[in-house]
Amino acid sequence: MNQEKPDWIKIKLSDSDERKRVGETLRRNSLRTVCEDALCPNLYECFGRKTAAFLILGKNCTRHCTFCNIKKGAPQPVDHGEPANIAEAVAELGLAHAVITSVTRDDLPDFGAAHFADVITALRRQNDRLIIEVLIPDFKGCVESLRIVTASRPHIINHNIETVPRLYPEIRPEASYTRSLDLINQIQLSDKRIYSKSGIMLGLGERESEVVETMKDIRKAGSRILTIGQYLSPSSAHHPVAEYVHPDVFEDYREIGMAMGFEYVASAPLVRSSYYAGAIFDAIKGIET
Repeated sequence: MNQEKPDWIKIKLSDSDERKRVGETLRRNSLRTVCEDALCPNLYECFGRKTAAFLILGKNCTRHCTFCNIKKGAPQPVDHGEPANIAEAVAELGLAHAVITSVTRDDLPDFGAAHFADVITALRRQNDRLIIEVLIPDFKGCVESLRIVTASRPHIINHNIETVPRLYPEIRPEASYTRSLDLINQIQLSDKRIYSKSGIMLGLGERESEVVETMKDIRKAGSRILTIGQYLSPSSAHHPVAEYVHPDVFEDYREIGMAMGFEYVASAPLVRSSYYAGAIFDAIKGIET
């Protein structure tokens, strides 16, 4: 049974002209965002700052993860007009950092990799100064599919581990912990200029020692950026929240992660994969220069 949300996890929803403008732009270009489909708690804030994580390759996922609110079902045909529509929306909104993610498409021969590349190419053609971040599925471990994406040269490739290996059968029954770690490792082997990124959720029933070991595994695989956030169950049909983790614990994990060698660790209850993605990248680049 889900517990009552503590004060630190409660958010105040506030509407704004910018949020409405983002929504109108998305609808006009027939686009979806993971912000809306996954019921992200930061949706109003991010839309108010003219940021969004675009969701490509349809609305239906071919997998059945128990934490996720993305719809499951028969996949839709690939929309080959989507890359141009996303490029147009990014230009209209004046974005400096675009995040692209997708449903998992195990039905496609390349698992959707070429479509990711088409979107990246369209964005770069429209604005060669744009920072492009992609959050990809595991492509069933297909290195050739990953190389299609890395060859298109996004600045950041994110692949989330999501939880500790013990909980994979419950949380990600069709995924593989080692396969996901291998994918992160292959990013750096394919192109060291690309920043690798990953994320995990807390509050699913994991133990502290398991979280630290998972962080070590992600860092060893080559991830340079780590995000850690609180799991929030989308509905009673999804995996329940086992615990609402205190913000002080998130800060402890941030410090542990930085000591492990991550270049940036964003760790707080409302942190999500693409939350303040542009600010995180700017901070890393500022440190490097």
